[in-house]
Amino acid sequence: MEGLFSVIFVLFVAATPTLYARVTPNAGSSSFNILNYGAKGDGQTDDSQAFEKAWHELCSATEGTPTLLIPKEKSFMLQPVLFKGPCKTDNINIELQGTLVAPESVDAWKWPDNIKGGWIKFSDINGLVMSGGGTFDGQGAEWWTKYPSASHRPSALQFLSCKNLSLSATNHMNSPKNHISISKCSDASIFNIHINSPEGSPNTDGIDISVSSNILIKDSLIQSGDDCIAINNGSSFINITGITCGPGHGISVGSLGRDGKFETVEEVHVRNCIFKGTKNGARIKTWQGGSGYARNITFEDILLEGAKNPIIIDQNYKEYQHNGLAEAVKVSDVTYRNITGTSVSVEAISLNCDSIGCTDIVLNQINITFASPGKNAQSLCKNVNGTFTSCIPTVNCY
Repeated sequence: MEGLFSVIFVLFVAATPTLYARVTPNAGSSSFNILNYGAKGDGQTDDSQAFEKAWHELCSATEGTPTLLIPKEKSFMLQPVLFKGPCKTDNINIELQGTLVAPESVDAWKWPDNIKGGWIKFSDINGLVMSGGGTFDGQGAEWWTKYPSASHRPSALQFLSCKNLSLSATNHMNSPKNHISISKCSDASIFNIHINSPEGSPNTDGIDISVSSNILIKDSLIQSGDDCIAINNGSSFINITGITCGPGHGISVGSLGRDGKFETVEEVHVRNCIFKGTKNGARIKTWQGGSGYARNITFEDILLEGAKNPIIIDQNYKEYQHNGLAEAVKVSDVTYRNITGTSVSVEAISLNCDSIGCTDIVLNQINITFASPGKNAQSLCKNVNGTFTSCIPTVNCY
């Protein structure tokens, strides 16, 4: 009789989907296993509601360090989902060990009213820590074919208005557009991540930063179809170090000033990076007709392995006549230091400034050779005020 009671009890628990178990592995830490909220993890079932339920409890927890556990060897298919704060505590952990996968078909995506333009979005959260070795799979191939315009495609992972963010030891692949977008955030650290999408995948930037400050990105491999890292309007105090970029379009400031807008970027430091087979290297791009500034920017200790356009400032990235005036975003106080390696384009250095020109541009200890034997690398320098020392190829401005 006692054995029969045990069997009945087990069957009762198994048949009760609203019974959520919480595991507390050690004192001061509350773990919320997504499997206990009804998630299947088979890669086909829509597990979005299970994640929303788990997030509600996680964000409402008031003790210890709430941790959402997404177990390994499981694949969770999610529709576009918003994880919104503020939460009750200033420390929220997400242990992503398994895979989060987007719907494979564009037609299978279902857009909630409060989410546009993104697949997985974290908003208004303080102290979010995400790690675990797992993967974000954006299933972007059909998007790239069906919607050539980037404006019609979503980013994979977005952080909006988050403070004290830490993202590490995660993998990101095949986003429809940007793999990671950071907007209106402060004091964020991103390190030891791997971003991977095909060279021909359009507009699949690795990391896009906008309206954010005190952002550190380091020790990561970024392979994409567009900029490995793009630093956009309203960004300041951006520190990028130890990045291997390629394939991709390099590390870019901008573009800035599109459609005549006033846009700014300042205090950017990029160092100890490798550009392998990239279409661009260290780049600043601004639209003619815009206004604002890009200033106090340093690229140093850069290794080039068959990069195209290794050093480039393009103040006339694309033309836009604003009120009949050919204005420009002011580019100033830019330093390129200790940049060496090979270029697959003869024009290894292009400083193409127009209209108001570029000022206080410094090139020092530059040694870039043409990758093919028999030709020497060359430079273009137009309307630039600056100093060029120990520079190969030689830079002469007009």
